[in-house]
Amino acid sequence: MRAAVGATLVVAGALVAAGLAVLGVLRANLSEQAQLRAEVHTRAVASRVAAGARFDGLELGEDPVQIVDGQGRVRAVSDDLEAVTGAGSRSVVPVELEVEDEDDAGRVEAQKPRFAEGTARVDGREADYVWAAVRATTPTEESVTVYAGAPLATGTVDSVRDAMLLGLPLLSAVVAAVTWLVTRRALRPVEAIRREMAAITASTDLSRRVPVPRSRDEVARLARTTNETLAALEGAVARQRAFVADASHELRSPIASLRTQLEVGAAHPGLLDVDGAVEDVVRLQRLAADLLLLARLDAGERPSGARVALAELVREELAQRVGDRVAVRCELGAVEVAGSRGQLARVLGNLVDNAQRHARSEVRVAVREEGGWGVVEVEDDGSGVPEEERERIFERFVRLDDARSRDDGGAGLGLAIARDVVLRHGGRLDVRTAPGGGALFAVRLPRKAPVS
Repeated sequence: MRAAVGATLVVAGALVAAGLAVLGVLRANLSEQAQLRAEVHTRAVASRVAAGARFDGLELGEDPVQIVDGQGRVRAVSDDLEAVTGAGSRSVVPVELEVEDEDDAGRVEAQKPRFAEGTARVDGREADYVWAAVRATTPTEESVTVYAGAPLATGTVDSVRDAMLLGLPLLSAVVAAVTWLVTRRALRPVEAIRREMAAITASTDLSRRVPVPRSRDEVARLARTTNETLAALEGAVARQRAFVADASHELRSPIASLRTQLEVGAAHPGLLDVDGAVEDVVRLQRLAADLLLLARLDAGERPSGARVALAELVREELAQRVGDRVAVRCELGAVEVAGSRGQLARVLGNLVDNAQRHARSEVRVAVREEGGWGVVEVEDDGSGVPEEERERIFERFVRLDDARSRDDGGAGLGLAIARDVVLRHGGRLDVRTAPGGGALFAVRLPRKAPVS
C-alpha cells in the first residue's frame, strides 16, 4: 500500500509539473504566433495609410484594426468591431475629418512594433487578442498609430488543460493499480517465506526449508540464504544434542563407578578402593574441564592477542610432565605467535598426551617458523592414523577401535578441543604420516593476531 501510494504521488507530481511546463510552452508558442500575425497585419495596414489611402475607404482585413491619431482620436476602425481593450482607444467610432488629397507618399516608422494583450468583441463574440502597434505618417504629414489584433488561441490551451485534468486521475489510478499488482506479486514469495518460517518456528522442525522462487532476484537470494541459515542451525542443534548425549554417557560411567565404590566403602570400609575412586574423580575433573572449555568455545570465546613464545611454552608444558611412559625429544626454534597462552598450552598438552598414548619408544616435539606462520609438530613412532580416519578423529567423543578403553582412550575430546582452539586462533591442525611410520600432528598458527 505504501509503495502504491508513494508511486502514485510521485507520478502525479511529475505529471502536474510536466503539464504545467507543456501548457507554458504551448501558451508561449501561441502568443508568438499571434504576435507575428498581428505584426504582419499592422504593417500591411500602415503601408496603405502611408501610401495615401483614405481612412474612410481603407481596406482593414478580417482581423480587428483601429487607427488612432496623435490626439487620441479614432480615425478608422473595423466595421464589425464592437468593443476593444488594449488598443489605442476604447472607442470604436471613427472621427470624420476633412483630409486634403496629397500625391506624395507618407512613411511607416522603422521600429519594432509594440505588443499588448487585451480583448475585442467582434460580431457579438468576445475573445482575447494580442495587439500590435505601428506608427505611420500620411502624405499630409499626419502621424497615426495603427493597431491590429490577432486572437489568442486560449481555447486550445484550455482544451489541453482540461484534457490533462481529466487524464490525471485516470492515469494516477492506473499507476496505483499497476504498482499495487507488481508490488504484491513481487512480495508474494516473501510472504511464502514468512509463512514457512512461522511454521518452522511453531513446529521446531529445522529440517524444513523455505520455498525458493525461480526468479534470479534479491528474494531468491534471500530464500537461499535463509535455507543455508536453517541448514547451519539444524547442524548446530544436531551437534549440540549429540554433545549433550555423549557428555551424559561419558559422565554416567565414572559417576556410577564412584558412587558404587563410595557405597561399598560406607558399608564395608575395608573394601574401599581409594585409588580407583581417586582415578574416577580425576577423570571426572578432566571431563568437566573439557566440557566447560568446549562450551566456552561454542559460545564464541575469542583468544587474546598476546604474544606467546612457542619454544618457552613447550618447555613449560614438558617440565610439568613427570613419569611419562615415553621420552619426549625437542627441536625448538624461536617463534612467537599471537593468541591465548592457556589455550595453546592445552592444545600442546592434548597432542603430547595423544602421542604418549600411541608411541612405542619416542615422541618428538618440533617448533619452527615457516613463512608468516609458527609451526608446532608432535610426532610419535606408533602405528599412525589410517587415512580414512584422519578427519573423524577430530570429532567430539570419537575414539578409534584401539583407543576405546577407559584407561587409554579417554573421553575422545582432546583432539576435538585442540582443533577448535587452533581454528579460533586462525590456524590449522592436520595429521599425516610421520617419517618413522607413526602419526605427525602439525599445528600452524599465524604470527599476527587473526581478524575477528
